[in-house]
Amino acid sequence: MVSVLIPARDESDNILTLLQSIQLQDYPHYEVIILDDSSSDNTYQLCERFAVGHPKFRVIRGKPLPDGWIGKNYACHQLAKEASGKYLLFLDADEQVSNSLINSAVHRMHLKKLTLLSLFTNQQMITLGEWLVVPLMHYVLINLLPLRLILLVKSNASVAAASGQFMFFDAATYRTHQWHGLVKDKVVEDVEIMKAVKAYNCNGEGLLANGMITCRMYKGYTEGLNGFSKNFMAAFNYSIPFFLCYILLVIGGPLLIAATGNWQLIGFTFALIILSRVMISLSAGQNAWYNVILHPLQMLTLMFIAVLAIQKRITKTTMWKGRRI
Repeated sequence: MVSVLIPARDESDNILTLLQSIQLQDYPHYEVIILDDSSSDNTYQLCERFAVGHPKFRVIRGKPLPDGWIGKNYACHQLAKEASGKYLLFLDADEQVSNSLINSAVHRMHLKKLTLLSLFTNQQMITLGEWLVVPLMHYVLINLLPLRLILLVKSNASVAAASGQFMFFDAATYRTHQWHGLVKDKVVEDVEIMKAVKAYNCNGEGLLANGMITCRMYKGYTEGLNGFSKNFMAAFNYSIPFFLCYILLVIGGPLLIAATGNWQLIGFTFALIILSRVMISLSAGQNAWYNVILHPLQMLTLMFIAVLAIQKRITKTTMWKGRRI
């Protein structure tokens, strides 16, 4: 039995697409529990109507947020208490899954004896603003950390990455450690949970989704800037000096080389940039030529994100879905 657990807050525009895609799974042994986290729209009513015709689905209302908890973390904590499965699969409400996803995930958990499997979803991008922001997630992630190392480097919490869009847990180990409770006040709970899993000498793995999950992460440039500035520094262990060094390297480095006037060195450098963009784009299921052409504007966007992330980190003014976090 797999318990599919979905925290939802103001997701009336998205959630039915996810529920319909889950209902088409070729894996029969599952239950779906949706927690409405004090939505101001009709998310609860939509899920309730869907559940009437689908007995494996049910929706519950979340409890008021206690002091010291981040909203999503508390929603996931409540969902885990309601679940009866051998595995717990946490999904975000704005996703769409392929019909082989659960079957493949269960197989991977058995094959690698995993406590946690996390997948980095394929991102849908429609507007130019989204193309300027969203590809940066895979670009920074794969540049900084070959994902295979997450599993191969055992018991090292510094080699950790995960995506909250797909977190697949062994339920027995989850109930022992209460992973979301351990990171109840962490903004980027997915990475912190993977660190905790490895710190407890459990096996965690992070992989690219390879088309098994798709998500339109943000709708527009401003929403993307706000979202990424909320969690980008987690990749740098919240170190502002480390973050700034990375920004100076990827943005200032090519500019410095261009200023030398050495055309052989310039050509070599820009060939490496193009090659890396093509390879990462193809791995992430993105249009490589879009990312190559938009690379200068994406790097400018990365600089904007860096400024916003540092400003929010220093002033502690991060907001998400109407809550200060």
